[in-house]
Amino acid sequence: MSTYARTATQPSLYATPVDHTAYGHYGEGRLYQSPGWNRPLYPFQGRITSDGTGPFPAEPGRYHIYAAWVCPYAQRTAIVRKLKGLEHVVSLSYVDDERDGRGWAFRERRGPDPVNGFTLLEQAYEATEKGYGGHISVPVLWDRQTGLIVSNDFPDITIDLATRFERWAGTDADLYPVPLRTRIDELNRWIYDDVNTGVTRVARAAVEVERERERHRVVAALERLDEHLSEQRFLTGDTITEADVRLWVTLARFDSEYNRGHLVSERELIDFEYLWPYARDLYQRPAFRETTEGLPAAWDAPHGRGR
Repeated sequence: MSTYARTATQPSLYATPVDHTAYGHYGEGRLYQSPGWNRPLYPFQGRITSDGTGPFPAEPGRYHIYAAWVCPYAQRTAIVRKLKGLEHVVSLSYVDDERDGRGWAFRERRGPDPVNGFTLLEQAYEATEKGYGGHISVPVLWDRQTGLIVSNDFPDITIDLATRFERWAGTDADLYPVPLRTRIDELNRWIYDDVNTGVTRVARAAVEVERERERHRVVAALERLDEHLSEQRFLTGDTITEADVRLWVTLARFDSEYNRGHLVSERELIDFEYLWPYARDLYQRPAFRETTEGLPAAWDAPHGRGR
């Protein structure tokens, strides 16, 4: 167990309350690469193997996911874990919804760290690399056996959950089928660029010209997706894949967060003829519904596409 686990001199289960006066706001010097930081923003990029080779072979009970309810990238891991029926294979816990300059923390609202007794997620990073000065992100895939972070590279984590634990999976869902991988990868790239991060670029635009350019880019992507879904149920056909999971976490937050706060589109999600029933169709499934909080009652209405 890490040296950061609870001891007699560190009895508290939880971090102290968020304190922006004392610690500042998260991101100052960390979110966008600290001075002198010349590594990837998500530098821990270990991979799980299904054949028993390498430092991180797939094993039931060995790995843990640190996630956050408020983070769409972390929600992807919770959805995929549930779609694959891996709840008893890979454990999961949540950090607190709020953070100050210390980064993600464990507080009473979401419960303590059940694996290491950490109070700050920074401790997992420090245990993995002493003196780590980079971004403290979720999701984190943690290895109980070595006491190290396997990965904080969120695209790889869901791929590994979807493909490397087949021996113990509780469902036959194939979220990354071999014949469709090229198409899924292509969809994932432009959904990430034009939708997942597009809404963030609108919010962070420094000038109106930049904001309008980014806003129109997101709207064009949503219109393209709406047209695409007029001909098929999910993004690659009749079954849910990684691409659907990656798109859905942004759609679920579109009206209540991105569009409400930054007017990305003159239309809300409900106004898109095919995107809206597609999003609600996915929400009827426990993997999406039970990993989501706070969606309005409209999401529970019948999706209206004869399914």
